[in-house]
Amino acid sequence: MPSSPALPTGRVRTTAVLVLFVATFMDLLDTTIVNVALPAIQQDLDATPSQLEWIVSGYVLAFATVLITTGRLGDLYGRKRVFLVGVTGFTIASAMCAFAPTAEVLVAGRFVQGFFAATMVPQVLSIVQVLYSPKERAGVLGAFGAVTGTAAVAGPLLGGVLVTYDIAGLEWRSIFVINLPIGVLLLIGGARLIPETRSPHRTSLDLPGVALASIALFSLAFALIEGRPKDWVWWIWALIALALVLLVVFFAYQRRIERAGGFPLVPPRLFADRGYTAGALTSLAFFGSIGAFFFVVTLYLQVGLQFSAIDAALATVPFSVGAFVASGAAVPFIDRLGRRLVTVGLVLFVAAVAWFGQTVNHHGNDLGIADMIGPMALGGVGLALSAIPLIDVALANTDVSDAGAASAVLGTSQQVGAALLLAIVGVVFFETVGVNYTPEGLRDGLLAGLWVPGIALSVAAIGSLLLPGVEAVRRHKEEAEQAAEREYAETVGQAV
Repeated sequence: MPSSPALPTGRVRTTAVLVLFVATFMDLLDTTIVNVALPAIQQDLDATPSQLEWIVSGYVLAFATVLITTGRLGDLYGRKRVFLVGVTGFTIASAMCAFAPTAEVLVAGRFVQGFFAATMVPQVLSIVQVLYSPKERAGVLGAFGAVTGTAAVAGPLLGGVLVTYDIAGLEWRSIFVINLPIGVLLLIGGARLIPETRSPHRTSLDLPGVALASIALFSLAFALIEGRPKDWVWWIWALIALALVLLVVFFAYQRRIERAGGFPLVPPRLFADRGYTAGALTSLAFFGSIGAFFFVVTLYLQVGLQFSAIDAALATVPFSVGAFVASGAAVPFIDRLGRRLVTVGLVLFVAAVAWFGQTVNHHGNDLGIADMIGPMALGGVGLALSAIPLIDVALANTDVSDAGAASAVLGTSQQVGAALLLAIVGVVFFETVGVNYTPEGLRDGLLAGLWVPGIALSVAAIGSLLLPGVEAVRRHKEEAEQAAEREYAETVGQAV
């Protein structure tokens, strides 16, 4: 078998990874940057409350439904090729959003953005795993974590600056225009620097599974988001019923493919392990709660209390600071505490949501940025303590041969949770507010909406008690390191 062309090393390899990380940063930025621009978008495009929800959830819903499939496309047809297709589509979709004449066009653009974000993002870590041996990856993956953490902080702040100071007279549109030059540079850098690689293992695409899952999730999200403005007419309930039926059909179909020796989108065997099932549900509820929390908080601060976009963004900075500080502190305790660290983090996040609600209720219209420092910082600490060990703990009882599929399903569950909990919190928030867009009415909407992430996080905390223990985590890490060494040797020895 012919050997592969020499992979880049030195500065070329470092620059190639930088290109990949910038693409990841751009995706995460567009996930968080939109929230602070929602009131400006609503005013400029006369967007309805449901359209505001779609502007956020359309992105994550599209991302979730194709994430696993696009990862396999890279394995089959070349990760560099699929990555560049994703960057091209994302850049074009950003232009579509930036110059959208109506809210409907903007919503469509966000769906397209989410689709192409899911096309480029799975290739990033796959390419990194080819460029670096397992022994070299620790520093690179640490840098990757820093990139994701920075994006979480930078998104709201950058959005706040762009909207508040009306950069280049573009108002909210600048949050999408900024992607255009970055996308062009990524295309040039990616084409020149990133090597082409494919998976050495046989795989296939489960397109019927993608169709079933996509229709089911879209139907459920559509019914939840559009139910209130449509006054919950009969066909809304029919859509919810259809979504549930399609989900049952989807899992039955996945089981049939697996029994036939095929490659299902979501392998049912993964859920035979109670710990993994608990991890998937915990991940869905936990990560979904983050978006739901910040959606209602941002709307209340900007629409109810007339915070500027930059002030609303600054109010969330303690959350990011708390997460950053706790991230470094949590790492040494992962192997010693395991699932208990996840549970502690979730309990702290629940306490932070309750504290925030109490703070809003106490201060009313006099609420200021300083009043929110405590609960926001505690929420960030809870986020870090839960998020950092969660994936490792959830995968602890999973066979290492299934690690890739199991990780992809967990990633998808996070995005599905974000889309569905955003839809649910929108129902609660806007049903409570009704037509009463006064500070008092919006405060009532916020306090009602906070129950959604509060309950979801509480369920996640209970579910985390079923996660695998510390010994399973340690054993799985050792097996995964050995498998990674074999995978790396096999991958770089294949023709690409």
